[in-house]
Amino acid sequence: MNETHTFLLVDDSDNDRFLTRIAFGKAGAPVLLQELSDGEEAIAYLNGDGVYCDRRAYPLPTVMLLDLKMPKRNGFDVLSWVRSKKAIKRLVIVVVTASVRSEDVNMSFDLGANAFVVKPSTMDELIAMIHSLGEWLKYNRFAPLTDDAE
Repeated sequence: MNETHTFLLVDDSDNDRFLTRIAFGKAGAPVLLQELSDGEEAIAYLNGDGVYCDRRAYPLPTVMLLDLKMPKRNGFDVLSWVRSKKAIKRLVIVVVTASVRSEDVNMSFDLGANAFVVKPSTMDELIAMIHSLGEWLKYNRFAPLTDDAE
């Protein structure tokens, strides 16, 4: 696979973002990783507000990895906002969270998440998860974010 995809990682934990960045490098996943620390930043990025208006520097993502429990606007707020926007309605959103609550799983899917993953507890498991995402990219086909993009 020669195409590079943009992944938008939204997680308030500096440590989790750092470990995920390392895991992407070790897994060799063919992605450009953009990192944000809260839901407000994610909405600004996806909306192209402020510094995020430069789509060469901040391209729309192919996949968003979204934590749920964050300050300002949480992952549920972001999910709800994304699914209400015609311009990005088909964005693939993978919830990646420490939560194992069935209520969080159900709410995530009700709001339009494409997948729900519990954060791996070891670096080897995180690398394996990222490697699996990279392999998935080889075989998956992504619809345009909207009908207008066809």
